Amino acid sequence: MVVRAVVFDVGETLIDETRIWTRWADRLGVTRLTFMGVLGGMAALDRSHRDAFEIVRPGLDVEAEIEAWARDEPESLRNHFDADDLYPDVREALAGLRAAGVQVVIAGNQPTRAYDALVAMDLPVDSIHTSDGWGVAKPAPAFFAKVAAVVGREAGEILYVGDRFDNDVRPAARAGMRTALLRRGPWGYLHADRPEAAEADVVIDDLYGVLPALRLLNEGATP
Repeated sequence: MVVRAVVFDVGETLIDETRIWTRWADRLGVTRLTFMGVLGGMAALDRSHRDAFEIVRPGLDVEAEIEAWARDEPESLRNHFDADDLYPDVREALAGLRAAGVQVVIAGNQPTRAYDALVAMDLPVDSIHTSDGWGVAKPAPAFFAKVAAVVGREAGEILYVGDRFDNDVRPAARAGMRTALLRRGPWGYLHADRPEAAEADVVIDDLYGVLPALRLLNEGATP
């Protein structure tokens, strides 16, 4: 089956989260190296990034801290992102896919404010969707069913691109989609180095690799 649509994850796929995590380190009163190191440890141990907060600040209520942060710094980005956080290959790579006649969609685990930020970037995509908007998050099968529904194609015609094996590659493949594991960010580098990475249809080092990978996947595919 020919791949006709590419769907992109957000964090560490399109968005460089370095500034977000360094702001969190400052907020929590630990050095940036410490917090980044603990995050890397969570990635290596297959634990949630939320566990990093408990390690550096035991008993922390993260949601309450986010609310307090918003009251303290209402005009700052805090734990959010803007266009300055886009990886440098994003616009050109997405535009290249659109120029090649490929449907391009963004769908990731993100809050409502992230949707607004992504829309404001005026990226060359057909649509943008977030887990908060859908009320379901990866790796739930219902999330990928939503992906197929908004794309409007059979699952086998969709390539899902993400930096995580657990949240992106494996659940997307179980939904019948083709998959690309992006070797970017702590999870991406660690997961690409594991034997399970072979389950992805392709492993790529940047978003410029998506279009060539798609063309290879489509060679000899049934129309």
